[in-house]
Amino acid sequence: MSIPFSNTHYRIPQGFGNLLEGLTREILREQPDNIPAFAAAYFENLLEKREKTSFDPAEWGAKVEDRFYNNHAFKEQEQVEKCEQEIAKSSGREETPVTPFEESTEEEREQEEAAALKIQSLFRGHVAREEVKKMKSDKNENLKEEADN
Repeated sequence: MSIPFSNTHYRIPQGFGNLLEGLTREILREQPDNIPAFAAAYFENLLEKREKTSFDPAEWGAKVEDRFYNNHAFKEQEQVEKCEQEIAKSSGREETPVTPFEESTEEEREQEEAAALKIQSLFRGHVAREEVKKMKSDKNENLKEEADN
C-alpha cells in the first residue's frame, strides 16, 4: 500500500532559486532548441566567470534572499554595489541596475505623479464613454418600445 501524500518538505538551498531564475531568463531570451545543452553551457559560463572574478551569483542570490529574513546581510552598502556591478558586467549590461533602496529624485517623483494622473484621467474618460454608450443604447431601446406601442 502506498501513501499518496507525505509530510516530507525539502528545503531549497539558498541561492539556488536565483540561479534557476537566471537560467530561465536566458532560456526565454535565447529560445534554444536543446535546452539541456544550453543549460550546461550556461552553468559552465557561470563557473568560468566565478573563477575569473571570484563573484559567485549563488552566494549573492543567497544574500539577496537572506535580506528578507535577516537584514544584517546587507548592512555594508559597498558590498551591495559591488555585487550589482558584477551582475551587470556578467549579464552584458554596463549600467548599474536601480535597487529599491535608492531614493528617486524630485524630478522622477514629479514624472511618476504626472504619469499616474494621466493614467487615472484616461481611465475616467473610458468609464465616462462607456456610460454614454449605455445611456444611448437605453435611449434607443426606449424609443423602439414607444414606437411599438
